[in-house]
Amino acid sequence: MSSLTRPPQPGIRLHVDLGRDLRPHRSAKIEAHLRVDVSADGAPTDLPAVQLAVVVAVDVAEENRAAVRHALPAALRALPDRISFAVLGSGPEPVRCYPRGGEEWAVADHDERRRAAFVTGSLPLHRDGPRPAGYAAWVARAHALLAGRPASVRHLVLITDGSSAAGESRLEEQLEACAGEFTCDVFAVGTDWSPDPLLALAERLHGTAEFVDEGLGRAVTDAIGRLRRVHTPRLPIDVTVRPCVRQVSLSEKAPRPHRLGGLPQPGRPHRWSFPTYQWEQGRRDYLLTLVADSGADPLETELLFALVSIGDFHAAVTARWHLPGQSPPHVPAGADSVRELNATARMRDALRRGLAALRDDRPATAEDCLGQAARLAARFGTDWVLDEIRAVADIEDASAGRVRPRAVDAGTLGPMILRAGSRPGAPLPDTAGSRPGPHCGACGNPAGSEARYCIACGRALR
Repeated sequence: MSSLTRPPQPGIRLHVDLGRDLRPHRSAKIEAHLRVDVSADGAPTDLPAVQLAVVVAVDVAEENRAAVRHALPAALRALPDRISFAVLGSGPEPVRCYPRGGEEWAVADHDERRRAAFVTGSLPLHRDGPRPAGYAAWVARAHALLAGRPASVRHLVLITDGSSAAGESRLEEQLEACAGEFTCDVFAVGTDWSPDPLLALAERLHGTAEFVDEGLGRAVTDAIGRLRRVHTPRLPIDVTVRPCVRQVSLSEKAPRPHRLGGLPQPGRPHRWSFPTYQWEQGRRDYLLTLVADSGADPLETELLFALVSIGDFHAAVTARWHLPGQSPPHVPAGADSVRELNATARMRDALRRGLAALRDDRPATAEDCLGQAARLAARFGTDWVLDEIRAVADIEDASAGRVRPRAVDAGTLGPMILRAGSRPGAPLPDTAGSRPGPHCGACGNPAGSEARYCIACGRALR
C-alpha cells in the first residue's frame, strides 16, 4: 500500500527463539519463534483520517435488508472527518451506490455523511436473477477502486449474507492479484454463508472475519477505529539466509493467524521480504521455518542460518549441526517457545476441523479433533477454546482429550468456525530468555558467553 508521506515509525523490540539444535541432514527443518514488541514511541495516538480510504461493500439479499437497514447509515454517520469512502451495493455485479455521479470517492464531512446515510436507505441489494459470482467479484471491484486512491491505509469492509452465486474458483486467483494492495474485514450476517471463503479473505488480506448478529453498525465503526490506530500500514520482515537454506516460510500466529507471502529480492537470491500490515502497539508472534542442507557446513560450530530484519532492527537465527549419535550439550532456550507456538496453531486448527466435521455430520472425526483441541486448551489454560467445545460437546476429561459431541443445530456452527479461525489469540507467555552461555563440564556452573574458565572451580570451559 502506498503512502504520500512516511508514517511515524513505531519502536520495535525483536527477539528470536530457536526451536532446537540440529542433526545433519540434506533437508533439515529449522524452526524459530520471532517475537516483535511494538510501541508508539511518540507517534500520534490516531492516524489522521485523511490517510484512510475505505470501501464498504454490501453483499446482501433483499430478504435480509433488515440486517443492514439501520446499521449501515449509523456506521456512515460515525465516519471521521476527511476519511475517503465509497459504498458498493448489490446487483448482477457490485455497483457503486455512493458517491453518485462521476466521482468515485467521497471525503467525509457533515454533509457527505448525511447524504450517504440517506442514499443507503435505497441501497440496491440482491433480488431474483443473476448475482455476483462469489466473493471474487467484490474483491476485484474493491481492488479497482482502491488502486486509484493513494492513501496510507486502504481497506475493504465486506458485509455479506452469503447470497452471491456460487463461483469461488476465482477467489484464490483474485486474492493473489491484490495481495498487498489493501486489507479487509468481513462481517457475516444471517445464516446462509459458508465460513471457509470468509476465513480465506481475512487470512490473505490481513483482516478479521466475524459473525455479527446484532450491533453491525458498531462493529463497522470499531473496525474503522482500529485502522486509525495503525502507526505503520505496511512493514516488511526481511529474512537473509545462508546459501545452504533452500526454503523459507514465515507465518503470523498471534494476534491473528495470517499466511504471509515471501517476495524474492531481485539480484539478492538469498534474501526474502515478507510484507506485514496494520501495525499497532502490542506484540506479534511469527513462526519462521527454514529448510537447510548440512552437506557443506562444519559440525559442532555455531552458524548463522538467517538474519531477520524489521526496519533498522535485526536478530540472528543461529544453531549448530551436532555429530551423529551424540546428544546436544543443551536444549536451546527457545525450544519451549517454538513448541508452544506450534501447539497453539494445532489447537486452533483442531477446533476448526472438529466444528467443520460436526457441520458435515462426521461425528467420529469431530470427537477426535475436538478432543485434541480440548487437551491443548487445558495445557495452555485457553478458556475460550474450552467454552467453544462445551457449546457442542460434553467434556469428560479435558487434559486427556475425552469429549463426547452432541447433536447441534448446524446454523450455530458457522460463527464458531469463524471464531476458531480468526479470533485474536493472546501472545505466548514469556517462557524463553536469551540463549545460555557455556556451562562448566565439571561442576555445571553457568558462565558468561565470553568466559574461558569456570568462576567456581577454575577449570577451562569447552
